[in-house]
Amino acid sequence: MTELLLHVGNKRYSSWSLRPYLALAATGAPFRTQVIHLDEPDTQRNILAINKAGRVPVLRHGDLWVHDSLAICEYVNELFPDAGLWPADRAARARARAIVAEMHAGFPALRTHMTMDLLGSRPGVGHTPEALAEAARVMEIWREARARAKGGPFLFGTFTIADAFFAPVTTRFTTYHVPMDEVSQAYVAAVQALPSFQAWRDDARGEPELPDHK
Repeated sequence: MTELLLHVGNKRYSSWSLRPYLALAATGAPFRTQVIHLDEPDTQRNILAINKAGRVPVLRHGDLWVHDSLAICEYVNELFPDAGLWPADRAARARARAIVAEMHAGFPALRTHMTMDLLGSRPGVGHTPEALAEAARVMEIWREARARAKGGPFLFGTFTIADAFFAPVTTRFTTYHVPMDEVSQAYVAAVQALPSFQAWRDDARGEPELPDHK
């Protein structure tokens, strides 16, 4: 099979890169990641060489280059339909796509005030009313999905693209010590127990801390 190569930003900080990485890992297919380090003098030049939109992640599959986390996840789902990256049930699949779209386009206060730092610990930082309101909405989504799920610890029972999209939020909640209900705590633990998540975090430990994130 033609090699799958995922270009990502720093694993400690790049929430958008984590999402397709987890989706790819869930397929069981072989792939490689290549890190483009952020906040370096040549960062923008290196990214523009693979994506004229100037963003990571980017998936290379032969002559095809796919950018945008959701587009990559959708492509991976089509490559590996047996991986179950969307729920099999039509209604559940519609709900999964709806919450992924909400995550993909929304929650600006969380992104601004609680930026991803996978290895950081900043209790209370970023707890603005707007960010906490968005955190409450995230937990509402999780509770509603888990109440409908039949078996399995993830939003739709087994791991799907929806879990890949909310995985970076679980890191924000732990980094910034956001108060969570029991359902949310269990969900965060399940996501962060994934071997693929742990492998990503292990790689992040070998990266330098960026000054702007201290």
